[in-house]
Amino acid sequence: MTHSLSPVGLDFASTAPVRMVFAREIPAAPDAVFQALARQVEDWPLWFGAVTEARSADGGKRRVVRLRGGGRFEETVIAVDAPAQYAYRVDRTNVPGARGLLEEWLLTPTPDGTRVQWTFAADGTAVFRFALRRARSGLGSSFRDAMESLAERLEPTES
Repeated sequence: MTHSLSPVGLDFASTAPVRMVFAREIPAAPDAVFQALARQVEDWPLWFGAVTEARSADGGKRRVVRLRGGGRFEETVIAVDAPAQYAYRVDRTNVPGARGLLEEWLLTPTPDGTRVQWTFAADGTAVFRFALRRARSGLGSSFRDAMESLAERLEPTES
């Protein structure tokens, strides 16, 4: 059973009651990383272990994502600034207690590739916020593993 969430905007990435920011540098060009994030959504399960299915719809403006454990998310893309930023909010989910969710990906060129920063911003019931804070290390590990897998899939930058 899914429920609707608040239609949060991009500012939610900095104002949400629960914000988790993870960053990692990978040896791939920002354009290649951006393509993997925003244009090749269906390939997410190949490099992001928590994702079992990802589909893009409506010309890339909407996404449907399923996670291990049964989480389902219907999302709207709210920022596409190639190759620097990609963000989406969750409109509907089956995760109990969630009221607002936004994910923002910021890509910054580095001498050896790209610094990938993922912000996971959320609001919900007190129980939801507590559980999410307790899951911080797991989300961090999932992000780290995903970046390692993505780096293996992408061409390294030329030095």
